[in-house]
Amino acid sequence: MRLSDVLSKPPDKEYVQIDAFLQNKAGKVGQKVDISTGTVALNYFCVSCGDIRTFWSSPKLTCIFVSKNLISVDCVLTCGCGASVPVWFLIESKKDITGQAPAIRILKKSVKLSDMVRINDKRYGEFTPLLDKAMQAYTDGLGAGAVVYLRKIFEKITVKTAKAVNIEYAQYEGGNPKNFSDLLKKVDEKCSIIPKEFSANGYKLFRELSGVVHGEYDEEAGLKNFEALHRLVIGILENVINHKELLDAITVLGWNEERGEDK
Repeated sequence: MRLSDVLSKPPDKEYVQIDAFLQNKAGKVGQKVDISTGTVALNYFCVSCGDIRTFWSSPKLTCIFVSKNLISVDCVLTCGCGASVPVWFLIESKKDITGQAPAIRILKKSVKLSDMVRINDKRYGEFTPLLDKAMQAYTDGLGAGAVVYLRKIFEKITVKTAKAVNIEYAQYEGGNPKNFSDLLKKVDEKCSIIPKEFSANGYKLFRELSGVVHGEYDEEAGLKNFEALHRLVIGILENVINHKELLDAITVLGWNEERGEDK
């Protein structure tokens, strides 16, 4: 396995053994070295292409030694249309990284998104920027911040749904969490925005996300639980989107009119 193979996958806490790529290098602090480790390939949403595309790096990258066990790697990934995104990795080696077959892991990964490159596709509409910020905070090691963005998404989709179906509710933002509990109950009873797999725990999810605001979450806990919380929030968004798409399909087929005639 080459370094590029590891960089082309999501960061993993486990060390992975790779082919030597820094043998015979002094490894002095601040030393800059050109390396040939294969092409890094990561998927992002390209606004110009309007779809998820694979962005590729040059096969020749540059690394800087922080120590004999730590290096940083900068690269620019490019879509076939020319859109690009800079990505930075901090890579840790279990032992001397200049040795033969070093065991390494990605300690940190940072992506500089732009108006032309996003993490998520446009399927999530106005929630896409918040999802991108949540994921970017997570990859930057900001667990608490990442969870705060997920909480904001949960709030917004609930409030937006309530407005769409004319549900009256007490003002929640900046107010009493009990108001949100009441609102979520009304919205879910009428629209079933919480997937059936955890419909009984919708407010429990909100309390979990709110743990950051109330100081119950630290960065480590946020990072540990982010992927599971992210999946549940995505599940709510998908549930709402699918519900709307099904209603649109029924309208196109005229089934809602037939139901009206049956009455």
